[in-house]
Amino acid sequence: MQRIFVVGNSGSGKTWLANRLAEELCLPAVHLDDLHWLPEFAGERSREERIRLVAEAANDSGWVMEGIYGRILQQVLPRVTTLTWLDLSVDECISNLQNRGQTGGGTDEQFQELLEYARGYPNRQNHLNSFEGHRRLFDSHTREKIKIVSRPDAASFLATVTTGRQQIS
Repeated sequence: MQRIFVVGNSGSGKTWLANRLAEELCLPAVHLDDLHWLPEFAGERSREERIRLVAEAANDSGWVMEGIYGRILQQVLPRVTTLTWLDLSVDECISNLQNRGQTGGGTDEQFQELLEYARGYPNRQNHLNSFEGHRRLFDSHTREKIKIVSRPDAASFLATVTTGRQQIS
């Protein structure tokens, strides 16, 4: 696992898992929200700037990258050695978002939009940032791939990574 991409619905735990994997594997964590949005969610970066920032991050020899942006994932997919899909229920994702609250300086209105976006994940069609889009990406990925459907699965996966790292050391 050198270049890991974590994908899933908003609120599925992508950031949490990416941060822990990065820590365990001594790799940088790359959060697509940081590359997509201006600081404090003040607006989207220009397309050209996003492409450049993602290309710079993806060119590193190792990383754990996470996000929901299907177009960006397509940009880095050829470099991904392990694709991890957090396929938690929409209800669990909404609960996680509500427990976490708004992050990064966003507004209440932006948070409500995020909740609606997460609710729409299983129903969006012909959209890369949807259950259907993530399933297609996962199914077509020819390298290592891991599907996680619950918090206990995520904890087991992390334990496996931790154990494997300790054995290598």
